[in-house]
Amino acid sequence: MRQWRWRGGDDVDSQEYYGHLNEPLDAFPTRGLLDDRYRMAEKIGEGGMGVVYRAHDTVTGEKVAIKILRDALTNDPVSIARIRHEAAIGTRLTHANICRIMRLGEVGGASYLVMPLLQGDSLWDRTAAGQPLPLDVTVRIIGDICAGLHELHELGVVHRDLKPENIMLVAAPDGSERAVLLDFGLATGHAATTGRPRLTKTGMVVGTQEFMSPEQMGGKPLDRRSDIYALAFMAYEMLTGELPFRGHTMRELALARLKGELIPLRARRPDLPPAVETVLARALAVDVNARYATTIEFGNALAQAEEAPSGGLIERLLGR
Repeated sequence: MRQWRWRGGDDVDSQEYYGHLNEPLDAFPTRGLLDDRYRMAEKIGEGGMGVVYRAHDTVTGEKVAIKILRDALTNDPVSIARIRHEAAIGTRLTHANICRIMRLGEVGGASYLVMPLLQGDSLWDRTAAGQPLPLDVTVRIIGDICAGLHELHELGVVHRDLKPENIMLVAAPDGSERAVLLDFGLATGHAATTGRPRLTKTGMVVGTQEFMSPEQMGGKPLDRRSDIYALAFMAYEMLTGELPFRGHTMRELALARLKGELIPLRARRPDLPPAVETVLARALAVDVNARYATTIEFGNALAQAEEAPSGGLIERLLGR
């Protein structure tokens, strides 16, 4: 049975901040031309900071996605800084496993981002039912994300909000599939993480609590190893359909994470190679220094573990 899942934004403080954001986005027409260039169509997604629409670029002829900042936040300097930061990062990235930012625009004092229109499912769509994914599929998806994150990390940036909703699985013409990392609204440079994260209205730590590393929950300085923790957290859930820690509330889950009370992977999937359990346990270590140093190192270790033999019959019967 799938464990209860929590998603950021359901807490009291977030509701207090975002509860008024259902008002119309007057500065951005949902029909007609935006900025005399983009013909707006239907809404295709939304998050705490903005809404995403399908659109047609009348200059290039391309189909694009436009993420616009909500009207209620246009006068908030922190919100404006966040979306501009996202654009500054995205325009520097050309990696196949990262959704690039094509343009940052402003109309009537409000901001919008133009991105490629990706066709596919989110990783959340694939995992929401709680059914475990095959090992080879999980390793391939995690490998793609590792490659994209490495590019981000090399720019000195920590994503901070890795979760299935931020991963798009895009189909290629030949039938293959690649994972694409989305949403850099919470990303931050390494130098910006000294002290408590500040990109929230209420002073809350930025990110989705379910996938946060212990140091992120504590508001401590972050580096790429925090993203590696979140990535391993996702991999565990992809392989088991459950969270790696027990708890009926966010507080209980957080305490279990801080204490390192990890449920062994093979207690839930005894068919998996012991090496896979070892790799994820290292990446989910409470001690930052015990984790893998880079996403490339983690991705390679997971790929090698996939090829390792599974446990024998006696081990499986004993649940080891």
